Amino acid sequence: MSLIAPGSPDSRLRDTTGSPDLSGGKKGDSDPFMDLLFSGWNPDLPDPARLNQYIDVFFKNDPCGSRVLHKPSFLAAMKLSPKDPSFPHSSILHAICASASRWNPQDVITLPDSTRRDQFAEFHASKTRQYIDKTMASGEDIFSVMQACILLSWYFYQEGRWVEVWIFAGFQTRVAVPLRLNYPGTFSTHGNNSPGAYLAPPKDLRDLESRRRTWWMTILFDRIASVGGWIHAVDERDLGTELPLRTEDFESEAHVPSNPQDLSTPDVFTRHPPQYTDSFLLLIKAVMLFGKVTDFNVRGNLRAPTPPSKSQNPFLLNGFKELDKLVCEDFLANLPPIFRNNAGITEKPEGATVNTDLYMVHIIPYAATITLHNPYIDFTNENNVSMSRCVNSAQQILKAFHSLSQESFDVTKLHPFVTICWYLAAVVLVQLCKHYIETGEQEREARIWAEINALRFAMLEYGSRSPIGTRQERLLQGLMREIVRMTAQKHPLEVNVPHYSFPHRANQNQQQHGTSMDAGTSLQNGQMYHQSSNASDRTLSPANMNEVRMASHSMNGANGVWPMRNISASPGQHNLDLLSNTSNYIGNGL
Repeated sequence: MSLIAPGSPDSRLRDTTGSPDLSGGKKGDSDPFMDLLFSGWNPDLPDPARLNQYIDVFFKNDPCGSRVLHKPSFLAAMKLSPKDPSFPHSSILHAICASASRWNPQDVITLPDSTRRDQFAEFHASKTRQYIDKTMASGEDIFSVMQACILLSWYFYQEGRWVEVWIFAGFQTRVAVPLRLNYPGTFSTHGNNSPGAYLAPPKDLRDLESRRRTWWMTILFDRIASVGGWIHAVDERDLGTELPLRTEDFESEAHVPSNPQDLSTPDVFTRHPPQYTDSFLLLIKAVMLFGKVTDFNVRGNLRAPTPPSKSQNPFLLNGFKELDKLVCEDFLANLPPIFRNNAGITEKPEGATVNTDLYMVHIIPYAATITLHNPYIDFTNENNVSMSRCVNSAQQILKAFHSLSQESFDVTKLHPFVTICWYLAAVVLVQLCKHYIETGEQEREARIWAEINALRFAMLEYGSRSPIGTRQERLLQGLMREIVRMTAQKHPLEVNVPHYSFPHRANQNQQQHGTSMDAGTSLQNGQMYHQSSNASDRTLSPANMNEVRMASHSMNGANGVWPMRNISASPGQHNLDLLSNTSNYIGNGL
């Protein structure tokens, strides 16, 4: 452990972490920082009080990586001496700081592409990566560091940093496999003559369930990172680990037998034993269901002589009919009533609450339906099943969003995968809008513009805190260029611009960098769009990121538009078959 001289570049960077001041006091005074160092405290971490605030924010807000940690024992371990072997590993604490900064921004800068970058988060993300690199060389503390890797991966996902997302998705699975986490019970006594590092048997039920959850969050991340049409890192047939226990049983350390279901269970997507079902387990099943669609598309296109087209009947393809029934009908129809009749939103006297996992369970099957059917859409054929499936799915995703806006829920607290679902729905609506433009149905076209705009602004609102939203909206810009120029609507980007109340902006004008932290801290960087009334100049144009006017403000007559750039992450073609190569919709920045 070395002290960094005050005034050095490293010292200036250290200051952004919230770590104690390195400058000494008067001679003879007790130096709190040195006392902290002698206690074994990592000087790269914020001081204990500040760190505990970040941990609190993380567990209250994070909808992703927090699932791998046993919260009660983790919080208890934070009270131990930093030298205690049971004290949380520094890599996990750095990853928590990076993730929690989303709800308490520090030193945020806005990049030329209008996305935000938090220097505090970047510092702690880089520290996490250093621990990962060290462990990969030595094997030391491999399970704790793997959990930190999962937390960091979700941080990259919310940032929309697709190259790192893809690399980490593969990296995690390759690390988990030699640890035998894909075996029943997350441990195997046979086959140990092959090279690799293996974990000892789980020492107790908590350790066993932590391993299960770490494995399943690794697989979920792989499935979500691959939804654009990429091959999965681990085949479904090689997933032998039983599904996790319910969250309440995990946290209470209840003596519950292992979950009887794994992915080889024949009715795993349609039968949900009450003792082994909660919203998180249903989310796992919903994401794995989407994974089946990805597998079908990837394997179907791998050796096909031509890409799928709207002229063919997909129900003649081997396995399509069965997958369509499971995705489009059976999964949602067979949810237990308590989950089927609740879309995740619960109204209470003090305000509505949202179960983000259950909310996603209700929209992921519709996003999967769009991914499965989109290449076969034919709007000229009113009997086209794929068209009706996709339009209905887009409407259901939009309906779910409207239910949130009516309750004034802060959409930025949803799972980041929601932005992909919104994008998929918007893609269908863009295609439908083009059809109405070509057939001259202006009233219907105007309605579709309103729906597209609602989803656009949902992405932008999410992007005010997590750049993935802004990046997905930018991808949508590429899809919309053609219809923006084709339409006869004078101001298509203003059609029924949503008047939604976004509660996390209520105190925007009071928010300053580095202010006090709480679970609902608001963030600046609101966005508004301006548009020229000249059809040849129409373009989607983010205004100054520091604007705090609501999106419903009139945008007529605005002249300060910036021209469309050649966005490298945007799809290269703009027609009704834009999803035939579905890798476009997660950034395609590889």
